[in-house]
Amino acid sequence: MNSEKQYIDLYEQCREMINEHSVPLLNARREQAYEDFCLLGFPTQKLERYKYTNVDEAYAPDYGLNLRHIDIPVNPYEVFRCDVPNLSTSLYFVVNDRFYDKALPKALLPDGVLVMSLAEAAQQHPELVEGSYGRLARSGKDGLNALNTMFCQDGLFIYVPKNVVVERPLQIINILRADVDLMVNRRLLIVVEEGAQVKILFCDHAIDDHNFLATQVGEVYVGENAHLELYELEETHVKSHRFSNMYVDQQRSSVATIDSITLHNGLTRNRTDVTLSGEYAETYMYGCVIADKQQHVDNNTLIDHRVPNCQSTELYKYVLDGEAVGAFAGRVLVREGAQKTISQETSANLVATDTARMYTQPMLEIYADDVKCSHGSTVGQLNEQALFYMRQRGIPEEEARMLLKFAFAGEVLDSIKMEPLRDRLHYLVEKRFRGELSKCEGCKLCK
Repeated sequence: MNSEKQYIDLYEQCREMINEHSVPLLNARREQAYEDFCLLGFPTQKLERYKYTNVDEAYAPDYGLNLRHIDIPVNPYEVFRCDVPNLSTSLYFVVNDRFYDKALPKALLPDGVLVMSLAEAAQQHPELVEGSYGRLARSGKDGLNALNTMFCQDGLFIYVPKNVVVERPLQIINILRADVDLMVNRRLLIVVEEGAQVKILFCDHAIDDHNFLATQVGEVYVGENAHLELYELEETHVKSHRFSNMYVDQQRSSVATIDSITLHNGLTRNRTDVTLSGEYAETYMYGCVIADKQQHVDNNTLIDHRVPNCQSTELYKYVLDGEAVGAFAGRVLVREGAQKTISQETSANLVATDTARMYTQPMLEIYADDVKCSHGSTVGQLNEQALFYMRQRGIPEEEARMLLKFAFAGEVLDSIKMEPLRDRLHYLVEKRFRGELSKCEGCKLCK
């Protein structure tokens, strides 16, 4: 063990304080998670799913933790403007690991829909939380799950009842805010019941010039015939470290679209596991990464086809400049008996400098004989002939390079179904390629 000991010691010293500032339902999982973390420790690069990111090194610094839940002096509704033109959303905030409930959107949600603190949901609606919390993200299967469960005191709960359609997208702004280097353990629980439909947009921002370490664990349940669109946009800064483990379970005839866009970061490691548990379920997973300087982005995915007649599509694209490091490992597992599976997995990567590095590993593991599955991977540089052609027509070289990068990333951006969000991301990606700060216009905290 290396950096694990400081977290084990901290938990042993502060377990009463952690429990005091949380709720019994969350506290009930802590001791088992503590035992699991003592046994597992942090994942090492000897493990196949973690070989591209040094987890121990990222967790080694002495970060502060707000275990007493001291109020952070910020009203995000007054100082933060993350508006997407022409996109009308219900806007909520999570400050570090706590749901901000001092002011809520004026727009009313449909009857029965809940967007609230996970800790409060565990007290007010235990029947909705108890059977779901910790079922997909088991602490015994991953050391990061165990660490998060040990220290998590709150998070976000989203619930959409049976056959309810939420017309207005839900927009969740995760804000990292502190006066010192800070570690945040955030939890996410989404339950979309049978026949329900919802669109959710998460935006990650860091608004102070400190080192942040955000550990997020999410559990997402998509019921029979339900439709979920889930978008994640990361726009933090180079001192931000993000470790996210998300687990999605889909029932019969459900449709889930998951888009992950990394525009600005320090170190990011995203794990996304999707289980197709019911027949005729469909999964669409997209990712776009733009990185330069010494940024590091590692996406690791698993799509588990457990039953017949399901379909999955996966497309990830990276554009790397400077000395950036990118990694993608995607595994599609077709289990025995999962006949009539259709799956396509593509990893396409553009490495624009000689000093950037890209690791890509698409994988198919098939135990059924009546399937249509394919996977492919490409890594290349900018097309010199295309650059020459554009320069011959009067386009400056720098502009030509930007246009080629933008066109390359466009395929993932075009997968976004919400037109205003798609247009906004086209705009932000172009700004990013031009070397401008990737921030939302009107954001008073990012200036």
